[in-house]
Amino acid sequence: MPRLIPRSTLLALFPLFSSLRAAPQSYSFPGFVNDPTPPVRGPTSLQGPDPPANPTNDAIVPSSAYTLAAGQTAAASVGVPLDFSDTDFPQPIRGDYGTTDPGPASYEYERLNPDLLAPPGSDSGSIPNGHWPMGLSHNRIQPDHAGWARQQNTQQLPVAKEMAGVDMRLGPGAYRELHWHSANEWSLVLNGSVRIQAMNEDGATFVDDLVAGDVWFFPAGVPHSLQGLENGTEFLLVFDQGDFNDGGTNLITEMFLRTPKESLSKNLNAPLSAFSKLPSDELYIFNGRQAPRDIQQQNTTGPGGALTGAAGYSYHFSQQEPFETPGGSIKILDPSTFPIASMFSTAVVTIKPGAMREIHWHLNSDEWDFILSGDGRLSVYVAPDSGATYDFTAGDVGYITSPASHFLENTGTEDLVYLEVLQAPKYTDISLGQWLALTPRQIIEDTLQLPSSVLDAQSQEKQYVIQGNPNLTALVSGSGTA
Repeated sequence: MPRLIPRSTLLALFPLFSSLRAAPQSYSFPGFVNDPTPPVRGPTSLQGPDPPANPTNDAIVPSSAYTLAAGQTAAASVGVPLDFSDTDFPQPIRGDYGTTDPGPASYEYERLNPDLLAPPGSDSGSIPNGHWPMGLSHNRIQPDHAGWARQQNTQQLPVAKEMAGVDMRLGPGAYRELHWHSANEWSLVLNGSVRIQAMNEDGATFVDDLVAGDVWFFPAGVPHSLQGLENGTEFLLVFDQGDFNDGGTNLITEMFLRTPKESLSKNLNAPLSAFSKLPSDELYIFNGRQAPRDIQQQNTTGPGGALTGAAGYSYHFSQQEPFETPGGSIKILDPSTFPIASMFSTAVVTIKPGAMREIHWHLNSDEWDFILSGDGRLSVYVAPDSGATYDFTAGDVGYITSPASHFLENTGTEDLVYLEVLQAPKYTDISLGQWLALTPRQIIEDTLQLPSSVLDAQSQEKQYVIQGNPNLTALVSGSGTA
């Protein structure tokens, strides 16, 4: 046993120990205030207003250090699309506007967002940000390669008060745990295949297998589960609550864990031992046994029967033919053909290179967009005098508040495909071209001073997607037709 030093001995030695402590060192330099710490601050002699003695840096960026992208010298009022992908040091210049940037700069971000770095002259005022790359959302990656999920809600896009989105991946055989939530859920399958299962408040059940391009809908409160089939799946979820949090859903594991086992035993008529192997935490996304190939093996039906037809929770949207236009195509899905999703009106729009979704706006719903493939830019006008332009690429989310006018233009070399989601009982919009065509010509001419040739070219039918010139710099000279 170690011997202890008597307290009286320690007290006698204390003055000796105190004398051995090093005295604090004082630093004193010309122009510095005495301080017992090293000189991390500058001398007081640097206080203004004396000019710098030897300027060694300037803000000049020599023209040899950068190259302007095609179209950057065109007038800002024309607003041609810019491509910075091959530009080493993008510069905030458009026509006579802007000047060089000596740096520092995040060139990779600026290459992706040319219309933020060098906005067209039509941009004006201040508009709440309507662009969020889902790739910048925190990803909840799950153990054993079961899957992941990332989301966009009002934390990322404060302006998106009516809708939120989740991008989720399930590996082969992996489940999204049995759950329910306070928001309605609309989903588009992006990749692979998935089995969905649910039961409503009347005990009616539903099960279906969906592939890429198909859609499902679960009303708020309806419990359901999702399982990736043989090759796994990825799907996009859209909720009708802007602050929806996928990490805050009601989970069956947590419900069991937060219910006394005595109550579970009574409610389920089971011995206490039946609950000895309950998970100790939520499962959320986890691996399970592969679903049987024969879906009928999981078609459990009780007295409430099965949900079919208009009461069913899925729509095989992948099999719907698109409506073709010279500039692309559009597929619309709204409650007229998928009535269970009573306030979800959606469209998948394909825009060919150089073409654009016609200028339009929605009467009574904000618009939530997700870019499925390709590149484009979205321009929006918000009353009374504000405008903004955003650049989009695959995986990005866009949001436009009603009734702001807007359009999406393909600025890439491949088709731009994106999803539009509205909270409305019918997919509808106001088309600028149709409005001009159906308004007495005198009113348009007196207001906008447009030539008759422009008005003659407008159609009394909605065009949805307008064909354009794939040469995006065709108007650099200040004349011609885009």
